Amino acid sequence: MKMDGRGLSPAQESGLVVLRSLIGWHFLYEGYVKLIGPMWTRAGVPMQPFSSAGYLRGATGPLADVFHSLAASPWVSTLDLLVAWTLFAAGLFLLLGLLTQLGCVLAAGLLALFYVSAIPLSGVAEPRAEGTYLIVNKNLIELAAIVVVFTFRTGLIAGLDRLWNARRAPARHNEAAA
Repeated sequence: MKMDGRGLSPAQESGLVVLRSLIGWHFLYEGYVKLIGPMWTRAGVPMQPFSSAGYLRGATGPLADVFHSLAASPWVSTLDLLVAWTLFAAGLFLLLGLLTQLGCVLAAGLLALFYVSAIPLSGVAEPRAEGTYLIVNKNLIELAAIVVVFTFRTGLIAGLDRLWNARRAPARHNEAAA
């Protein structure tokens, strides 16, 4: 197995970049869908536009009271836009490998909030959940994956961050030589 200067094989690097890209696509598309609303049903009927109010009202985690008050606030529509644009931006950054570390921080922040809003403690199927979870759910798993992407600085492996750094490297080298 051939390793590069960072101690990763090409297969390991590829795996990390694929992981970053998949998470990026997930966030980008989630944000996009929330921004373009309303969507349409298969029968051609418009659906309600995205609102986080129902999700916030259903919060059961340790910060449930905070989430409930946000759901009742008059600026919940502003919060909806903030969430949608943050999802979109984090996804775009991750997908392109541009400002990857910032994209990871945005994604991790959202995932942490989503997780603490409803920590799965019952171990049985719950409404709005896609499975039966006990402590670990898809938000926590994706959060752990984002930590991996952040730690390995995958934008420097492949992405626009790598191009940006390569372009800046001669300038830094010239400054150091002077």
